[in-house]
Amino acid sequence: MRLKYIDGLMGFAIGDAMGVPLATQSREELLKKPVTKVIGHGTYDMPEGTWSDDTSMMIATIDSINAKNDIDFNDIALKFVAYKNHAQFTPAHEVFGLDEICAQAIDKFEENHADPITCGLSDNNSNSNGSLMRILPIAYYALDKKLKDFEVRELVTKISSITHANDISIMGCYIYTRYAMFLLTGKDKYSAYSMTKCVDYTMFSEEAQIEYDRLLKEDISKVKINEIKSTNYIVDTLEACFWLILKSENYKEAIIGALNLGYSTDTIAALTGGLAGIIFGYDFIPEDWKNSIIRKEYLLDIFEEFSENRYE
Repeated sequence: MRLKYIDGLMGFAIGDAMGVPLATQSREELLKKPVTKVIGHGTYDMPEGTWSDDTSMMIATIDSINAKNDIDFNDIALKFVAYKNHAQFTPAHEVFGLDEICAQAIDKFEENHADPITCGLSDNNSNSNGSLMRILPIAYYALDKKLKDFEVRELVTKISSITHANDISIMGCYIYTRYAMFLLTGKDKYSAYSMTKCVDYTMFSEEAQIEYDRLLKEDISKVKINEIKSTNYIVDTLEACFWLILKSENYKEAIIGALNLGYSTDTIAALTGGLAGIIFGYDFIPEDWKNSIIRKEYLLDIFEEFSENRYE
């Protein structure tokens, strides 16, 4: 299990950094000139190897777990405040591209001193991928803690609800978490997908369940690329992530595919990279991609500390 921490978490951060320069670019534009290597600048004019709010908020979550050796929702929310307001957990002490729903929820927590799990936005327009992008550490925690299914669901619900409290967002986070957990227990990507589809989702609203019908009741890998959307709507993001994983034979192929879908490239490449890292391994990520990452040793250190924690 220990190596899987670095595999998945570094796979996530590298995917994020690869996608940052291309965020918001259209698929049509990228089809004319596909990206297949590390680049810099682009959308946010940041140097190559710069990771975004996706990795920063994931690190903030991990940093809290490392410090508390447990899940402390208030402390996690305080880490989010430190990120948003003081640029902690960033590659260059600068915040950019922060998900708007996350920003509003963080401000609500800070201003009202409220219970953090009541701060997430819950309307139907607040289902961006901002809680999904930071959920991967919970898969590791849940496995180490040996949580039962209902405990995983309750934990995911609370973690998501710090920023995103709508059932569609929570269910998306739960789907990703369960798939990652199946992969971490050694299941291949196809078996893990089948098992994820068999998980009980009836506790979620009918509206949320319907949104994920194509992912959970059909075979997303059979969908044509022009029917895969790459927006920051959580359902689109999750479908794109699963589609890329199931269609790819290695980490590089999965990330290049994510980059050239366009639009929400940082988050889709990050989430895809986390799963692809678990499946294919950190050692099989291109060396130039790994070496390009800003504050690489910082990331490795915090992930290593996370891997050494035990929650029994």
